[in-house]
Amino acid sequence: MKNYTNLILAGLVIVLAAALVGVLVFVKNQPPQERATQPLIEIAQMEPDSSQWGVNFPNQYDSFLKTKTNNVDTTYAGSSQFSWLERDPRQVILFAGYPFSKDYNDDRGHANALEDVRATKRLNLDDTNPKRTPGTCYSCKSSDNPGLWTELGMEAYDKMSFNEMTPNINNAIGCSNCHDSETMRLVVTNPALKEALERQGKDWETFTRQEMRTVVCANCHVEYYFKGDGKYLTFPWDKGTKVEEMIEYYEEYGFKDWEYPDAGTPMLKAQHPEYEFFTADSTHFKAGVSCSDCHMPYVRDGAAKYSSHDVHSPLLNPEAACGQCHTDTEYVVRRVNTIQEQVATTKIATEDALVDAINAIKAAVAAGNADPALLDEARKLHREAQFMWDYISAENSTGFHNPEYALKVLADATNLARQAQMLAAQSVNDFDLLEINTYYQTPAP
Repeated sequence: MKNYTNLILAGLVIVLAAALVGVLVFVKNQPPQERATQPLIEIAQMEPDSSQWGVNFPNQYDSFLKTKTNNVDTTYAGSSQFSWLERDPRQVILFAGYPFSKDYNDDRGHANALEDVRATKRLNLDDTNPKRTPGTCYSCKSSDNPGLWTELGMEAYDKMSFNEMTPNINNAIGCSNCHDSETMRLVVTNPALKEALERQGKDWETFTRQEMRTVVCANCHVEYYFKGDGKYLTFPWDKGTKVEEMIEYYEEYGFKDWEYPDAGTPMLKAQHPEYEFFTADSTHFKAGVSCSDCHMPYVRDGAAKYSSHDVHSPLLNPEAACGQCHTDTEYVVRRVNTIQEQVATTKIATEDALVDAINAIKAAVAAGNADPALLDEARKLHREAQFMWDYISAENSTGFHNPEYALKVLADATNLARQAQMLAAQSVNDFDLLEINTYYQTPAP
């Protein structure tokens, strides 16, 4: 009887296994399911005109259009295009000899990207000048780019001057920068991001949708530089994405953005490293929160639920942006304000240390008898300290995306700047150190 039972059980297992295989084969061979809601119009791949996408997705498009007129400031930033040089005159000194000392305005909303990049005083439109503005500067400003990168290749794109590229650029940031038009999934469209991830051994195609709700922002919101004579857009991530790892990369490559006048320091300019800063083990990132969860929260229009594309500070709509996770949004706003005040105050202290270091190095150079080794070491520390400060300053959250890391980086930058100041003073043998340190004290602007 026992043998019959075993045979019956074995037979049932075989039958169930065969049925499971049959079901899997059946499912695999079914034709792809059509969309639950058919689109009103078909959108071409990499279509640069976002209004075309808006026909099928009116709620998302209407909310995106608000980025054109949303010019509300927060305590430490916002989208009104105020001048950082007027708000913080130290930055005129810190960026001396570089176009950012002429014009440095806070960013407006996405829909203004094209207008703003063409209006900035930082442009050099003289195509006979070796320092002419390259077409690469359009890389994060237009929904025309995915199509142009596919048509031209990024190498040819980047070799063109800003003037040469201008006739090809007609649309500001839009839908094609982030979405596949057929499936609407989030995609990597910037070749520089794809290449940077590949050099790290990562394939974005394997990322989850929630991961892509952060990675898609890295198409633009990252640190980058223009590599070689062709001004090839490159992310300095080969050694990692933390600030100290990017400094190591730049040191090995021997890159500089400009040389500081009268000091001779080979300088680095940070861009807008929100992605690197947020993903550097921040509390929210480790909890699985994405950029879109806070900056593009889900909202409702009647029965329709959709992600708002009016991208702005969560402080302007904390109930929607923070309320999905935090029940007491008033406390959250107070906490954010406390963090940002701490970071902003520390950042100014770092700027004072940097200005003192710059003055000390310039004085040592002017003296004409500075020890070359000590002076070069002071320059190296100045370069590292200012990039670390700029990494926090140029990142658009006043430290909130990663508060602990922000304060650590600023503390390290202040320490390096003060070391640079002392080394510059020590490099001048016939100067009285007490007189030098008194002379270098920087009055508040």
